[in-house]
Amino acid sequence: MIKTSKSAWIWFPGDREIWLGNLFNNRRTERGAMFPPFWKQDSHWQTVEFSKQFTLSKPETIRIFAEGAYNFMLDGKLQFGEPKSFIIPEGLHKINIKVHNLSAPPSLLIESEREGSPLETNDTWLVTCEDKIWIDENGQAHGSGIYLQPGCWPGCNQPEVLPSKFSLLETEPRQAVRRSLIDGNARQLLFDFGQETMGYLVLHNAQGSIHIYYGESEAEALDKDHCETLDHLDLYMREKQYVLKDSKAFRFVRVEGEVENVSMLYEYLPHDTSRSGRFECSDPLVNKIWKVGAYTMDLTTREFMMDGIKRDRWTWSGDAIQSYLMNYYLRFDSEAVKRTIRQLRGKDPVTSHINTILDYTFYWFNSLGDYYRFTGDVAFIREMYPRMKTQMDYTLSRLSSEGLAMGQPDDWIFVDWVDFPMHKRGILCFEQILLAKSLETMQLCATLAGDKKRNYGKMATELRKKIDQIFWDASVHAYLHALEPELNRQVTKFPNMFSIFYGYASDERCQEILQHVMLNPEVPAINTPYMRFYELAALGQMGLQEKVLHEIKDYWGGMLLEGATSFWEKYNPNENDNRSDSQIPSSPRAPHLEMYGRPYGKSLCHAWGASPVFLLGRYFLGVRPLQPGYGGADSRQKDIAWEARPCLGGLEWMRGDVPTPYGKIHIEVDAYTLTVSTPQGIGRGIIYYNNVQTEVKPGQTLTLQL
Repeated sequence: MIKTSKSAWIWFPGDREIWLGNLFNNRRTERGAMFPPFWKQDSHWQTVEFSKQFTLSKPETIRIFAEGAYNFMLDGKLQFGEPKSFIIPEGLHKINIKVHNLSAPPSLLIESEREGSPLETNDTWLVTCEDKIWIDENGQAHGSGIYLQPGCWPGCNQPEVLPSKFSLLETEPRQAVRRSLIDGNARQLLFDFGQETMGYLVLHNAQGSIHIYYGESEAEALDKDHCETLDHLDLYMREKQYVLKDSKAFRFVRVEGEVENVSMLYEYLPHDTSRSGRFECSDPLVNKIWKVGAYTMDLTTREFMMDGIKRDRWTWSGDAIQSYLMNYYLRFDSEAVKRTIRQLRGKDPVTSHINTILDYTFYWFNSLGDYYRFTGDVAFIREMYPRMKTQMDYTLSRLSSEGLAMGQPDDWIFVDWVDFPMHKRGILCFEQILLAKSLETMQLCATLAGDKKRNYGKMATELRKKIDQIFWDASVHAYLHALEPELNRQVTKFPNMFSIFYGYASDERCQEILQHVMLNPEVPAINTPYMRFYELAALGQMGLQEKVLHEIKDYWGGMLLEGATSFWEKYNPNENDNRSDSQIPSSPRAPHLEMYGRPYGKSLCHAWGASPVFLLGRYFLGVRPLQPGYGGADSRQKDIAWEARPCLGGLEWMRGDVPTPYGKIHIEVDAYTLTVSTPQGIGRGIIYYNNVQTEVKPGQTLTLQL
């Protein structure tokens, strides 16, 4: 039986995320070929030294576990060999242990015979990568002025399980809901698992050559020549149960060969449903949309928050920032957020933008501001601040002579997938707004980290003035698209909706943008869930919940009509023929599955497709933090820590839960009654409804008759 220690495995901060991220991002395959990411991948430090100074009132026996070769020093004296246990005499002492490992992050676990011993490994130890900088329990790196914390993960504390073998994920068996013969051939079987899923295929009583074709749709699984993922096996002896080694995304599986049956091990990241968000309302379609959105988020939240479970299976910063925001209204898994932020950033020196994309660097900065706002976790901000600073130094070094963000030849300017001509070079207004917000985030984090050397806030203020001077055109009531180098007078929704989302436009200007851009049918429509996230968030902030609800039902409901069981990477209702795959007997292909010039290139389970989880929690239940981490015990008691502005938006009733670091805020509202319940430990909140403001205290249930 595995013993669980109160000690934890520790390593150099961020190294396990970088190491695991390399495994994670290289799991993608296309038709059996490995498909690595488009950006550079850093490596863990190969030699790490751990240290602790302590005082013992009596001798203690410790047990030492390491992933890698190590040496052990007590009070500066090297102990011969690799001692597995050691008796530490009473008195003041100092331990130094160096661990070396090329293949996985050097890691250490020490457990003591005495409960609560100062020798147990945790984040109070010092750690260095042999650059002579020691990192203490407060995250302070002595002699360098930077902040970091020794790394450890909750649950990674079993001495007999090396960290490289520790899995955050679990599996459970699942059966197909339908099995059928293809062309009446008993050696060609099609299995339907009922919904989009991810895990390990299990072959039962199989032998010989087995050919497997996976599909997020039935059409894809049936199309052997064009399906995106496949496996070919040669089983030289009959296997009662053969589990394929790599997890795959699929709903349908075509299996050719001698196989009695096929099942799967569904792979997932466990979460505490008792602490999770929830939404229910009077509209069954909206309820289904929320549930499918939540399922999409659960599928794409794994060791890290990735984009799609079939394609790309990578961590993209633009996808991730939306996943984080949805997560704060669904599972509130702050550990998954931290792992992803660390992995995306990697190590110094900085030689490119995050994912090589200019806008994705800005999203990475701003995701840290969001994290602090929802969690109040100062320690993580201090850990990441040095890497924020070097990433910002790189970004500022590549600005134009006027101090504006512009894509360099080696940068990718993404913005969005668009179906209309849109210039993406030069100086885009959209990028300037993201940069301004990033500078504001840098100022916040610099203050938390105690860095007074650079005034990022002043830079942000100056940039916002330039944005208004250069891009705002009162004659069209909109921010124009770009300088390239002449002013491009194209009007798109992107810079305009972000000016609302970030609160950059005045109330009067917001109304102009709303009427002349956001609600203007002549402005090109957005056809990806990615940017519909921000479009509908901007409308929600403007109080247009009825419009938002209509768009949610029309857009995400449209995907459900197309047979979606998780939400897609892209959806344009005008491209589709409103028929599910099973209704297209003439061809295994279906136009609405195409993307990137491939018949099944579109991801049918994409994190940014789950926007309604955020939209319904933020703009219908109406909950948001006003103080970091919803206030809590350390908040300034005179200040309101959070607010709720419930809005039915055309619904007859709704109820739901919004998770916080202290538990769930519960909201119920209909035409006659509003009920709010709050957890203990949270700060004071204020409820706005029907032009009435009411304060609600921690641990209180408040019912108002409307």
